[in-house]
Amino acid sequence: MSKIKMFALGGLNEIGKNMYVIDVDDEIYIFEAGLKYADDKMLGIDYIIPNYDFLINNIDKIQGIFLSHCHDEQIGALPDILYDIPNLKIYGSKFTLDLLQEELAKENIKGKLVELKPHKKIKIGKNYIFPISLSHSVPDSFGYVLYTNDGAIFYTGNFVFDSSMQKNYKTDIGKLAYVGKQGVLCLLSESLYADKMGYTSPKHRSYNYLREIINKNPNRILVNIFQGQFYRLQELLNVIIETNRKLVILGKSLETNLIKAINNGYVNFDKSHIGNIHHLEKDSIIIVSDERGKPFSNLKRIVRGYDKFVTLTEDDTIIFASPVYDGMEKSATTLFDEIAKKGCNLITLSSKNFYSLHASSEDLMLMLNLMQPKYYFPVIGEYRHQVANSEVARQMGMKEENIILNLNGQVATFIDGVLINDNSTVKVDDILIDGKTAGDIGELVIKDREMLGENGVVLIITIIDKTTKAVLSGPEIVTKGFVYIKDNIDLIKEAKNMALEIIKNNTKTSYIDYSKSKNEMRDKIGKYFYQETESKPIILVMIQEV
Repeated sequence: MSKIKMFALGGLNEIGKNMYVIDVDDEIYIFEAGLKYADDKMLGIDYIIPNYDFLINNIDKIQGIFLSHCHDEQIGALPDILYDIPNLKIYGSKFTLDLLQEELAKENIKGKLVELKPHKKIKIGKNYIFPISLSHSVPDSFGYVLYTNDGAIFYTGNFVFDSSMQKNYKTDIGKLAYVGKQGVLCLLSESLYADKMGYTSPKHRSYNYLREIINKNPNRILVNIFQGQFYRLQELLNVIIETNRKLVILGKSLETNLIKAINNGYVNFDKSHIGNIHHLEKDSIIIVSDERGKPFSNLKRIVRGYDKFVTLTEDDTIIFASPVYDGMEKSATTLFDEIAKKGCNLITLSSKNFYSLHASSEDLMLMLNLMQPKYYFPVIGEYRHQVANSEVARQMGMKEENIILNLNGQVATFIDGVLINDNSTVKVDDILIDGKTAGDIGELVIKDREMLGENGVVLIITIIDKTTKAVLSGPEIVTKGFVYIKDNIDLIKEAKNMALEIIKNNTKTSYIDYSKSKNEMRDKIGKYFYQETESKPIILVMIQEV
C-alpha cells in the first residue's frame, strides 16, 4: 500500500502554466511544465511560468517530467527550468520532443529527452508509466497512466473523441477501456470545455469554411494562426493544395516546425507549393504565426507597416484562424480596428462556432465511462471550468466526496487508496518572464509600470557644492508622460520652489540628510501634484555633490 500526494504547481484556476505533481511514496512524477500568456494588464511581461522551487528542493526524488503534447501551455516553462535544473529527464512522444528540442536549441540547452512509444509500458522508479494516444490539435498527443500499488492514476492532458481522426491524431479507445477495467484510483481530466454541451466533434472542423473563404477571395490572403494548432493548419494546407495557390510562411519557428513535420510524415503537404517571402504572388496565401509568448506579434508588425516584405492593401483578406486567448481580447479588438482602417477584408473564426480540440461535456462523460475511476480530479482550466467538470462527474453518479476541487498548492493525499483530508499545502507562486529576465519581476514592478503608464514620471535634479553645500544648479524638473511643461509653467515653478526649500531646510553646516530630503520631496511634491492634477506620477530625486 502507498501514500500518494497529488497537487498542482500551476494550471488550476487559470488557463495555461500547467504543472501537476504526483508523489508516490517519495517518488515524484511531474506532468507538464507549461507557461501562461501574459494578458493586457501584465505590462511588459512576455509570459508566466510556475515557481519551480519545489523541483529544486526535491530534485533527488523526481523521476521525470512527462509531456502530453507540444503546446506552450504544456512545455513552455522547460527552457527556463532546464537552465537551472539541467539534469531533469523529460519524457514525451517523438513529435513533442522534436518541437521541444527546437525551443531548447534557441537557448543552447540540450536537455535529457527520452522518447516514449504509445502503448508501451515503461518502468520508471518503482512504478510504471503507460502512454496512451489521444486526439488533440497536435499529432502524437499522450495521456499517461501511472500504475501504483493502489490502482492506476490517469492524466488525460487535452483530448477529444472524434472517430474521423487518423494516424497520429487517433485515440486508442481500446487501451482506455483496458486501463479502466484494471481499476483506476483517480482520473485527472481537463476542464476547459466542461461547460459546453455535447461532443466537441464535429464543431472543431473548419475545412469547409476555410475552403469557402479562400475560393471567394482570389487575391492575397493572410492567415493568422497559433503555431501549435497543427490540426487546423492541416485543414488549411488541404485547401491550399486544392486551389493550387502558393503558400508563404511568415514566422521562423512555424516554418522550421512545419518543414520538419512534413519531412517526418506528421503533416501532409507538397513542399513545392511553399513560396518565397521575397517573391509574393498576387494570390499568395501567407500564414502568419506568433512568436513564443507574444500573441499577434508578427501580424501587428505587418498591420502597422513595419514589415519589410508585406505591405497591406485594400485587396488583402486577413483571416484569424485561431481563437483569441482569454485576457487578450483588448489587444485583439485593437488589432481588428487597425485592420479595418487599412480597408482589408477581415474574417475571424468565432470560438462559438469553431471549437478548439478540448473535451466538452459528452467527451468527459465518455472518458469517465471508460475509466470508471474511484476519484475524480478536474484539472486544466479556470475554477468555473473545474466546477462544471465536477458537475459532469456528479451527473455520472460520482459521489461529491470523491471529487477533488483544489487550487494550486492544495494537496490531495491518499493513504492505502483512500482520500484523506489533511489540509496540507505546498508553496506556489508565479515567475514573470520579461525578455531574458526571470525571477525579479514581481507585483511591485508591475504596479510601477501601471503608474508610469497612467501618470508618468517626474525627475528632480539638483547639484550642490560639496564644501559649502550651496545649490549650484537646479532644482531642475524633467517630466515624461505627466504634463507638458510649457503649458504648466506655474505648476513646475512651484514644485521647484518646494524642492529648493526642502533642500535648504535639511542643510547643515557640513552635512545634508539626503535620505530625508528625497523622502520629503517625494511626499510633499507628490501631494501637491495630486492636489493640482489628480495624478500620481512616480517622483525620482537626484541630488549630486560636485
